[in-house]
Amino acid sequence: MSDNNSVSTGPGRPKDLAKRQAILEAAKKLFLSNGYANTSMDAVAAEAGVSKLTVYSHFTDKETLFSAAVVAKCETQLPNLMFELPDGVPIKQVLLNIARGFNVLINSEDSVNLHRLIMALGSQDPKLSLIFFEAGPERVLNGMERLLSKVHQLGTLHIEKPRNAAEHFFCLVKGGANFRLLFGCGDVLVGDAAEAHLLEVVELFMRAYRPEPA
Repeated sequence: MSDNNSVSTGPGRPKDLAKRQAILEAAKKLFLSNGYANTSMDAVAAEAGVSKLTVYSHFTDKETLFSAAVVAKCETQLPNLMFELPDGVPIKQVLLNIARGFNVLINSEDSVNLHRLIMALGSQDPKLSLIFFEAGPERVLNGMERLLSKVHQLGTLHIEKPRNAAEHFFCLVKGGANFRLLFGCGDVLVGDAAEAHLLEVVELFMRAYRPEPA
């Protein structure tokens, strides 16, 4: 099996990436349609067209599988590379690219449905909410925090509390439109309206954290 189709996991046979992806897609579909409690590893295996043993060989339990599915969804729109500072790329462009990716992520049908699921089940199973938060929002915030720390060190922006600034940034991107969307009383911002909103957010953020006069 070539390196393109497998990933080494230590001693033993490498795991098949195609099967892993199929399992993640099946898990995402079933978690969203049936809920967390009503989704079994057997059902995921059947949906993915693999054996239950194969599911367990990739993901040790349902919690691990749920966490991996959330991580995979986030990485689709916000890969770790997006939280880097490429040479010669203005910080405004970097922030705008992150805003665009995050905007697509949070307003996607899968993301909206997942948020609704967690809101409905979180009070019954706080552990499930924690798994979701650590796999999704926490990873995104950590990536942004690291980026903003570098920006502060370079003196491009003055950000003494990068974690707070990261939260401010993503809350601004969400805005009222995402709040209304989650409640089912609004539509997704698209096209020129979305771009205008994101540009306004980035410009507002940069004004709030512009370097202090020497």
